[in-house]
Formats: sequence, C-alpha cells, structure tokens
Amino acid sequence: LGDEGPSWADAAPHRHAATGHLLQLSEDGGLVGADVDIPIVVVAEGAPPPPRCAAVLRLTGPARARLDIDGRTHDVDVEPISLGQAVQAANMLTTRAESALGHRAGEAPLPLDDLIRLAPAPRPDALVASFASVTAEALAVDLVRDGPHAVVIGVTGSGKSELLTSWVVSLCARHTPQQVAFLLVDFKGGRTFDPLLPLPHVTGVLTDLDEAAAVRAIESLRAEVRHRERVLGGLGARDVAEAGDALGRLVIVVDEYAALVAAQPGLHDLFGDLAARGRALGIHLVLSAQRAAGVFRDAVLANAPLRIALRVTDAADSRAVLGVDDASRLSGRPHARGVALIRRAGDTVPQAAQVARCEGGTIEEIAGRGGDPARRPWLPALPPRIDLDGIRRADAVVLGIADEPELQRQSPVVWHPADTSLAVIGGPYSGRSSVLRTIADQTGAVVIPSDAEGAWDGITRLADLPAGSTVVVDDLDALVARLPGEYGAQVLDALESAVRGGRARGIRVCVSAQRLHGGVARLIEGMHRRVILGFASRADHVAAGGEASDHVADLPVGRGRIGRTLVQFAVASDEATVRSAGAGSVLSWQPGRRAAAVVLPAGRRSRRLVAQWESWGVEVATVEGATELRRGTVLVGPPDAWLAQWRLLAQARAEADLIVDAACAAEYRALVGARDLPPFALPGADRAWWNAPDRMPRRIVLAAD
Repeated sequence: LGDEGPSWADAAPHRHAATGHLLQLSEDGGLVGADVDIPIVVVAEGAPPPPRCAAVLRLTGPARARLDIDGRTHDVDVEPISLGQAVQAANMLTTRAESALGHRAGEAPLPLDDLIRLAPAPRPDALVASFASVTAEALAVDLVRDGPHAVVIGVTGSGKSELLTSWVVSLCARHTPQQVAFLLVDFKGGRTFDPLLPLPHVTGVLTDLDEAAAVRAIESLRAEVRHRERVLGGLGARDVAEAGDALGRLVIVVDEYAALVAAQPGLHDLFGDLAARGRALGIHLVLSAQRAAGVFRDAVLANAPLRIALRVTDAADSRAVLGVDDASRLSGRPHARGVALIRRAGDTVPQAAQVARCEGGTIEEIAGRGGDPARRPWLPALPPRIDLDGIRRADAVVLGIADEPELQRQSPVVWHPADTSLAVIGGPYSGRSSVLRTIADQTGAVVIPSDAEGAWDGITRLADLPAGSTVVVDDLDALVARLPGEYGAQVLDALESAVRGGRARGIRVCVSAQRLHGGVARLIEGMHRRVILGFASRADHVAAGGEASDHVADLPVGRGRIGRTLVQFAVASDEATVRSAGAGSVLSWQPGRRAAAVVLPAGRRSRRLVAQWESWGVEVATVEGATELRRGTVLVGPPDAWLAQWRLLAQARAEADLIVDAACAAEYRALVGARDLPPFALPGADRAWWNAPDRMPRRIVLAAD
C-alpha cells in the first residue's frame, strides 16, 4: 500500500508490506506513480480520469453507479461502508495476516543487542552477523558464504549509514580484532563512523575532509594484498580460512562509494582488483551508494553477490542490484526507515528485513573488553618536518623520506651520483630554499649568492670548478629576470654547459625556480631529476611538470614529489655550514702612473670626479681636442666624443687604463673593441668597467667621495 491514501488504511497489513503489487489510494485526485500497479483515484465531477485508469466508476446516487470499462457501460449497485467499518475491516485483515501468514504488522524489530546474542558462534570459514530481523526473527548474513563482497544502495534518509554501523558492530561483538579488522571510509562529508573509532577492530576512519590521506590509505591496500599473499604462501595455505591465527579478515566499508571514485577515478581499478582477489585473501568489500547506475563497474558487481537495497527512487537502480523493482516501491514514511531488501548468494528473491539501530552503549561495551588492536594495513602519514641529522648518511646525499603506500614503505630518498643535475620547483613558501640548503650542507656545495653581481661572477666561473664540486643556484627564474637580456642568456648558457658536461667533469648542479618559462624551462627540461613542491593551483602544478591527479592543495612546507612519489624533504639544522661563492667583487679604481681614458656621461658626477682627481694633483683633460695620452694623465669624455677620436681610443685600448662607466653599457663593445660581455654591473650604483692591456675586464666603483 503506497504512502498516500486515507488514514484508515494504516491499520491494514498491506501498509507494512515491502514487496508485492503496489496499490495507490488517492481521495483527492492527483497523478498516478509510474511504479503503481493498482491505482484507485477519486476525481471531481467533470474532471478527466488519470490516463492509467482504464475503469471509470461514476456515482449516480448513494448506492448506484455507472461503470465504463473495455468500451462498455454497466449500471451497478454500490455497497458503501462507514469510516468505522473500514477501520474494522482493516483490523480484520491484520488479524488474518497474523494467524494465517505469521505477519505481525507494526511489531517493533529486535534490538541489536538481542540480534547479536542470537548470532552463531564465529568460525574461520565464516563471517556471520545479525543486524536485521524478519517478523521478530534474526536474519543472519554471512559475508564469506553470501559474499565475499556486498553492495548496498539507498537514498538519503533510507537508513544506509545505520545499516553499515549495525553490521560493523555486530561483527565486532562476535569476533576479536585479530579475527576481523575494519577500514571505514566515509565520503559523504559526514561523521557516520566516528562513534566506531573506540572499537579495537577499527584500524581507521577515512573521510573526504582529508581526501589525500584517505586516498593514501586506500592505495596502501595494494601492499596489503601482497602482504597477505606472502603470509599464505609461507604457510602453504590456499586461503585465509586455512591460515589459522596468522591472518585475520579485513573488511573495507565505504559509505558513498560514488563520491570516492568520482574524486579518484583510478580507484575503480583498485576496487575491481580487490573484488576479484579478495575471497582467498580474506579481504571483503561493503560498498554503499545512493544509486547503482554508473557507480559500480562490472568487475565489482560480478564478485559481489550479496546485495542490499533500501528505498530508492529509480526502479532501474533496484533492478541493477536486486533484479526486481521492489526497492523503488519501499515506503518513504518515517516508520519505514531501515527497511531493507536483502538478496544473498543463495536467494532467488530478495527478503525484506528491518535493520536494527545501534545504540551507544553497545559500542562502549565492546570497546571496554580491551585486547590488542587490529593490525593497521597502512603506515602513518609522513610527519610535517624531518630533521636532516636524523637521517643523514655518510655515503649519500639524503634528500628526505619517500612515502610509498602501495608498498607500505617509507624509505630515505638520496640524490644518486649518476644524476648530476637536480631541479627543485615550487610555489611561494613551499620549501625550495630549504631543500637546497639540505643539499649544500651535505656536499659542501658552492652556493651562488642571490645578488646579481655575485651570481654572475659565480656562474661564469663554473668552468673552473674542480671535480667533485656541487653548485647550488636558488630562485634561478628570479635571478634571470633581474639580469638584462644578454646577461640572463649567458647565465643560462653557462648553467646548461655545466649540466650537460656534469657527468664528464664530475660536478653536480642543483637549481630551484618558482615558474618555468623561456630559457629556464629549457634548462630544467634537460636536467636529470625534478622535485615538484607545493603549488596553490593545479594549473601551476601541471605547468611545473607534475601530473594533474597528483596535485594536493596546502601541502606542508618541504613536501613534494619526485616523479609521482610523495617525499617529505629533510631540513638542515640552523648550525649547518653552507659555503657561499661570495658577493660580487667590486674594486675601487683611482688614477695612477699609467695614462687613463675615462668614458662617462657629462654631468654632475663627471664634474665631481674631475674635481676630486685634480685636487689630488692629477692632470685631467677632456678628450675633445686632445691629441695624445700621456703617462700620469687622465682624459675624460662621453662615449660619442671618444668614438670620434679613433686614434686616441686605439691608443687607450693598447696602452692605458680604459675605464667605461656602467651608464655607457650600450656603447661598451664599440669602445673596447670586443664582443664579450663585461662582468654584470648594477645600474645606478657608481659602477664602471676597468679594461687594461692583457687583462680581463673588471668591475669597479667609480665614485667621488
């Protein structure tokens, strides 16, 4: 009997039936449900009957009516009854159902404590639980014989979470943690399984509130499969039932499986593999969802003959799980919450049962029994900080600890000697500099300074490094951005040469960057290994070379990936000694005995320098009108004046100190007659270049103090 209809029909036993033909009584017209088998609808005079109603009865008097059916009309007598008579008839039907069929409508289901006491004793080849009752009789469900896996569906509010909780508690009450353990996964944003945490059988509760940790634990089940295979192989056992106390059963319960695989589609294959191999290994799946369509793949359904359906709204979901539409006809009234249709492996039709609700006292009683907790099938998560001193090795450069849940292993990660180059990429505050400091502390690396002049000096001298050296360059992208175009390109060329020739020369190069673009991207693309630390957005993670599915927001500082392996990188102590290449060297130049040709723009600074030199007794003249350079004299002029005096300029190149102010960088090559870049000099910092015969150009300070 459907949920709609008059209140007098509530007394009929049909109101509590879970299966059979569905009857709809509607005294106020309305639409007929698509799943209704027998509609009886009252409509107003003149209103058209619903399309589903092939018979139309029109009252012509208190006890007379005209019946239209199958194209024919009949005058019929009607026997009306009062409301009291209707209630009396409904009660008579209830009494008849109790005496003839044993059906006791409205009888309270057995409480969970009673069902637990009625459950059979545990056996190695069974996993029996009683968490539901049929007409005050316990219904036993054996996850081994009826399974080995189960699928549960039901709309929100139908009682799925209560079913899963009562099922777990019933098994915990009759088995020790060494006989059965549980991994509980709640991916619907609730706290369904939190009350079960005190149970020693429960190895953990995973939720979508920490999706990365949940997926990590589930991925660990691959290693659990291999562990169980090794144990069974060592014992010579065919399955877990023959392993005795050496191996207990593991039940994985997922509430809202659809949300889990939607967030992590790759888990479809993992659960398909567990479903196929779980029976012999003692791994059982209980997967629940609101609907079946598009959620459970064939690899799971084919190995999950135990099917349970609470109320669903789509008959297709009911058919997919039970083979019949009955779950779509279950009542949505509050009294029907927890009514489930259960089809076990040996059942030809589903059986209706009322799920018992678990009370808090039952959980407390089981938890209070004590005993050793069940073995956890995954390792704890990596700590947010790992000190280098705790994992340091004399024979290797240790980077950190790798987390490999699929192997149930956390082991040190080292920078292999054959990998002579390493790139560290990450967003702001991701720990890039910390990783480089960890490397420098173990290798005595030459750390390229952050100032542009010092960085230029250090990088352009890489060709002079001895074998066994390690070079560390932090924030390479920012450094290249601070240098003018040609200087940035030459820095990248020098680093690329060191990277390509690192193995032959016996040197190693490590650089860090926040963003990959242009020449920096090309350089890092050619490096042997890449570390990708945390990024705020998935797009940045992918741009750095990572897999989109590997992105995790809000990673701890110093956590990232090498390849697809998650690593917590070690942190060097504050007392760690790091050898810097030093800041850029800057000499101070003053006129001497050798003739000097000084190229600098006209202006206040030029006048101050000339005045200072003259106060020292130095003979200073302008290049305009000069005919020769004499020993101990200084000729001063702007670039265009010098370029107009080709003979004097040639003499200056060959015999004098040729000083070119950094403000004249655009004319430098024309002035000195060379194609090579001079050392980088900071603009606006009183810098100049000192060119002397048979010497490399040097960076100097040209200032009047």
